[in-house]
Amino acid sequence: MRPIVDAEPRAAGSVAPVRRLLVLVCGIVLVDTMLYAALTPLLPEFSDDFGLSKGGAGLLVAVYAVGVLAGAVPAGLAAARFGPKRVALGGLVVVALASIVFGFAGDVWTLGAARFVQGLGSALSWAGGLAWLISASPRGRRGELLGTALGAAIFGALLGPALGALAAEIGTAPTFTALGVGALAIGFFGLRVPGVAGEPPTLAPLRAALGERRFVGGLWLMTLPALLFGVLAVLVSLDLDRLGWSSRAIGAVFVATAAVEAVIAPLVGRFVDRRGALLPVRFGLTAGIGVALALAWAGDPFVIAGLALLASVSWGTLFTPGMAMLSAGAEDVGLPQALAFGLMNAAWAGGAMVGPSVGGAVGGAFGDAVAYGLGAVACASTLVVLTRLAPIGTRLSRVPTNP
Repeated sequence: MRPIVDAEPRAAGSVAPVRRLLVLVCGIVLVDTMLYAALTPLLPEFSDDFGLSKGGAGLLVAVYAVGVLAGAVPAGLAAARFGPKRVALGGLVVVALASIVFGFAGDVWTLGAARFVQGLGSALSWAGGLAWLISASPRGRRGELLGTALGAAIFGALLGPALGALAAEIGTAPTFTALGVGALAIGFFGLRVPGVAGEPPTLAPLRAALGERRFVGGLWLMTLPALLFGVLAVLVSLDLDRLGWSSRAIGAVFVATAAVEAVIAPLVGRFVDRRGALLPVRFGLTAGIGVALALAWAGDPFVIAGLALLASVSWGTLFTPGMAMLSAGAEDVGLPQALAFGLMNAAWAGGAMVGPSVGGAVGGAFGDAVAYGLGAVACASTLVVLTRLAPIGTRLSRVPTNP
């Protein structure tokens, strides 16, 4: 464990600083995912205002992930070298300012630029925040803490559609300005939380991590559900709009799906701490195939909404085991946690960028059934690989619990 380097040392066995840090990290990721998810109920309005096709709407969603991808590795390197605290709080400031710009944007290019900068800030805040949390935490609780932070992020995704629906009613400027001010307030709270020392990275652990099956598997388990949810966000919101649902109703669908996922994530984290990641991963992939195939043929709006809810249970189950596997694999080969979570950001961004852009384009050109069918194929392929590696996977998916 890295030493605490702030003016407020942590007494042996004390959990208070870790608890405060967990609250802070939860606040950081909650604001970030609120911004990401707020666009979903606004997509039909922006599509009408700016004449966007399904593919164009998908690109507007995906440009956020492009920013995360561009900043992922630099954010991890910066957090490792200069300390996670500085990078996490700096990223939060970037997110806050980009939120305000997004609120006042009057054309699609400004909207896209603000989304890109939000993604850059997200890369900084997630890499710094999660590395900060893991570095100050005992190994035996990391699955639970990661699951709790992920639950907060999902709760932000729950509030995001409600925020977007509110913005559609009262205007984007006051809504996103208020969110930016709230993000800055969280940053001021973070100044009082103890930091951890930086750990300048070297190439040898990075090469070892990229050859470590648990670490690589964790990266893929961040990519796959991000891709699937990206497809879902575009196709479900536009299809429900086409079937006559309002922005408020569409927002309610995504609020419900995020609520379910927010409750499940900490529970999955506790399960991973005790039993390993293999079983929840198998469940998520198997159920995910069924959900994707059902979405491919669904035509009733209430059925589509119900399947979106089931997607949060199946696809969402994959995130927490993926994060735990990635963190444990990085520690075993000596890779700094900040760089590990920077690479995690890149993996998530790859899926979140391809999902809405390609999914929207495929849905527009060939129909939604083809886009969802490709998602089912991705889940099935992953399950086949996992099954072939089952004896190895059982061992590698365990998160070590030695302090």
